[in-house]
Amino acid sequence: MTPADTGASTTVGAAASVSPSPSSAADSRMAPGGPGYRRMSFALFLAGVATFALLYSTQALLPLISGDLGVTASDASWTVAAATGGLAVFVLPMSALSERFGRRTVMTASLTVAVTVGLLVPFAPSLPALVALRAVQGAALAGLPASATAYLAEEVRPRALVTAIGLFVAGNSVGGMSGRIITGWVAQEWGWRVAVGVIGLVAVVCAVAFRLLLPAPRHFTAGSLRPRVLVRTVRDHLADPLLRRLYAIGALFMTVFGGVYTVIGYRLTEAPFSLPQGVIGSIFLVYLVGTVSASTAGRLVGRLGRRGALYLGGGTTAAGLLLSLAPSLPLVLLGLVLITAGFFAGHAVASSAVGKTATHGRAQASALYQSAYYIGSSAGSTVGAVAFHSGGWAGTVGVGLLAVLGVVAITALGTLAARRRGAAPVRGLAATR
Repeated sequence: MTPADTGASTTVGAAASVSPSPSSAADSRMAPGGPGYRRMSFALFLAGVATFALLYSTQALLPLISGDLGVTASDASWTVAAATGGLAVFVLPMSALSERFGRRTVMTASLTVAVTVGLLVPFAPSLPALVALRAVQGAALAGLPASATAYLAEEVRPRALVTAIGLFVAGNSVGGMSGRIITGWVAQEWGWRVAVGVIGLVAVVCAVAFRLLLPAPRHFTAGSLRPRVLVRTVRDHLADPLLRRLYAIGALFMTVFGGVYTVIGYRLTEAPFSLPQGVIGSIFLVYLVGTVSASTAGRLVGRLGRRGALYLGGGTTAAGLLLSLAPSLPLVLLGLVLITAGFFAGHAVASSAVGKTATHGRAQASALYQSAYYIGSSAGSTVGAVAFHSGGWAGTVGVGLLAVLGVVAITALGTLAARRRGAAPVRGLAATR
């Protein structure tokens, strides 16, 4: 497993399903050092930066949004949940549109709409207006994960594909982390509206550079929109018990992660910490730990099997949740490190198993995983904030521990079911080596 198997949007399975045969196109596709490869890589890196900087632009600012608009933490959390929920709902339809109208066309249109909405967000007069704008923004951004790796699979030589996808995923990670850090420090001086406006301007620059740099597709063949075929493929995937378990595991891991990072700002602004907004934004540097843990998940699977790696990811996450209850900033930060490491490792294991499990329609299988993943993010943001409002940080931790327990239960039950059916141990959650 490589870093390309991980990240806020995992679409290696999608790439595998649309890759043209080497005999027909290998000689003319891009490769490292060849014409257009660097332009293409940088363009998609910038697209990833813009996508995830916009998607999570309000997450580090929720305490300020609550104060400015006079709303509770659970109300303000909808500015995050609406964006991720919009992406979850529209990622599958966007994947179908990219098959008909082209990857570059869909990505360009998605970024154009998203950055336009991003420039309107600072002027939202009320929470309902802000939530509505964020929902539209998330729906627009669904066109990026739905199309980017399909473009790469068609335009990049197979041996360079993992590296190329890894660069796009790196852009996702950098965008998500830097967006939160930038907004934190800008908001400390000039308020949350200026902060999200700055992110909008950064995204505009990234979007323009993306469109100018991305090479025109040479190997795309338009398909027809066939809703019946899409519905049948989705139904087949949802009927597969192993895929259902993998989708549930991804959603539950993201429930923990979304809840913790949506609420952590409120906790750290309160006594005994009372941290300024800029410092709270910098907490998201912890994401770098996740990048490392995700990249080592392949070795964990090799040593422990998928089941063991999922147990380890869940156990690490649970340990971090419990440690974060301490009234000590160093222990809280250590808890966040463990939560982040456990989440990214578990997500990497589950998401990479989707592409290996699906026997057909891997693009749709991967899109369904992304939908479940972002539904988990929306649920975690909302439920975690509600729990914080009613029970403080302990309430949010309780929600996270229940989600981790769900991961462990699904993993154990999946393995038991596979043994009863006599399934081969190398498949999905039944893998032990």
